[in-house]
Amino acid sequence: TLIENHRDAAEIYHGEALCKQKICELLEELCLPKGLFPTEIVEFGCNRSSGFAWAKHKKQVQHKFKSINKNVSYDIEVAAYFEKRRLRNVTGVKSKELLLWPWITISSIFIEDPSSGKITFQVSNGMSRMLPTSAFELEENKVLGQEN
Repeated sequence: TLIENHRDAAEIYHGEALCKQKICELLEELCLPKGLFPTEIVEFGCNRSSGFAWAKHKKQVQHKFKSINKNVSYDIEVAAYFEKRRLRNVTGVKSKELLLWPWITISSIFIEDPSSGKITFQVSNGMSRMLPTSAFELEENKVLGQEN
């Protein structure tokens, strides 16, 4: 798999608290909101030489970003190549736009202009949606283990 190809040179972490800390550190370093991946992660890997990172969950999980009323689905394995203000070739992340529409696979997440306060979610056909960056900040007051 893609993850296996990047595993050898990667920093790999296990355990929910440590994985959460390390993914937040990477997102902060990339100038992306730290709440992009608010789910319980059991493994996080980061290969800095190839610019590739992944997160593993026990099972597929869904999260609702309440402030924008958007549901996001995270597969057991989520992976992406990373660079400053951008995650590209994203796998394992889907969004539900409308109740009747199917889940839409997200391929890129990026911030073009940090001063805009907007983050862009793009699908493989090039269509995209800009949303407020603030909707993806960490939910500091969330009780650990509580589902949203």
